[in-house]
Amino acid sequence: MRPLSLDEVVGQEAVLGPGRPLRRLVEADEGMSVILYGPPGTGKTTLAHVVSLATKRTFVQLSALNSGVKDVRAVIDTATKDLGMTGRRTVLFIDEVHRFSKTQQDSLLAAVENRVVSLIAATTENPYFSIVGPLLSRSIVLTLEPLEDDDVRTLLRRALSDPRGYDGALALAPDAEDHAVRIGGGDARRALTTLEAAANAARDNGLSEITLPVVEAAVTQAAVRYDRDGDQHYDVASALIKSIRGSDVDAALHYLARMVEAGEDPRFLARRLVISASEDI
Repeated sequence: MRPLSLDEVVGQEAVLGPGRPLRRLVEADEGMSVILYGPPGTGKTTLAHVVSLATKRTFVQLSALNSGVKDVRAVIDTATKDLGMTGRRTVLFIDEVHRFSKTQQDSLLAAVENRVVSLIAATTENPYFSIVGPLLSRSIVLTLEPLEDDDVRTLLRRALSDPRGYDGALALAPDAEDHAVRIGGGDARRALTTLEAAANAARDNGLSEITLPVVEAAVTQAAVRYDRDGDQHYDVASALIKSIRGSDVDAALHYLARMVEAGEDPRFLARRLVISASEDI
């Protein structure tokens, strides 16, 4: 179900709309180094695939979780040979690039500088803190936002109707669709995973329509957008304190619930609340 062209990509108009940065880079078909920064499920891997297809470049993917300097150099060596022998360029996509050490990130510099590879790096962490300065200065940082509900809805309907998906074999009840969108929470991957689980459950029960009870039985819990070890740890904590300071009860309970549901350390919450009580109340 991955898009085959930029026009098939849903959402992210800020980087893909007419005249926007990523579209300009692709249409110019020049060497590029791009860092895609955004939460999970916003299309970072999809965009890297689409760029390679649109520019007719070889696509190579590495994950910072299980790749090292040796792997990076092997890709660069192969890309150098391909460029010299056939003129074909390479898109090197590195997922979770913030997990690369300084040495690993430094190993990319020469290839990026010389345009041997077109680097597309994905990160869920603020690149200005997690990416080394020399690589950052050679790259364009593009921020991807969580998808709007209508965008997620479009993806669900496409998955149901497209021949690469369910090809019209299943229908999705309106209330079930609303629930799947809520579970996704702006994360396309999670919404599509929910649809897949519900579709499998419907087929197992001989149903041609995915109903709300089927979705609820297939997926029991909505997504909580919170990362105890990332930027959102402090962003949500700050939002909690600001909500208390502004006497916004509903917002304060919302942010507190997000942190509790995601398993935040109660001692961290207690310290924050004590500090707020002593400074603001």
